[in-house]
Amino acid sequence: MTRLALIAHDEKKPELIEFVQAHESQLLEYDLIATGTTGKRLLEATELDIERMESGPLGGDLMIGGQVAEGRLDGIVFLRDPLTAQPHEPDISALLRICDVHDTALATNLETAEYLLEGVDARE
Repeated sequence: MTRLALIAHDEKKPELIEFVQAHESQLLEYDLIATGTTGKRLLEATELDIERMESGPLGGDLMIGGQVAEGRLDGIVFLRDPLTAQPHEPDISALLRICDVHDTALATNLETAEYLLEGVDARE
């Protein structure tokens, strides 16, 4: 089963919710995890089963990075807000780096998120 992480900074959460709702039937077939607040909002807005990690500033990004390092994730949709400084920026950088090190698909905007979903489905 495809395992996908969903993360969004506060300003990008509405966009991620809309994206997930538009792909909900496809995502029902996935094993989904999300950072805390993002996961809570997605659970409220969809019928998906989503395992919640801690919120990003509390270590959620690092928890997801750990799953990348363990080879437990097929991809991550991480809608980042590039115009706002994040207090946990080192954790975000570490997550991006670990995705590169382990060759894990990472989408950081809606266009690449579309391609990520197409790509993981094509592999199966």
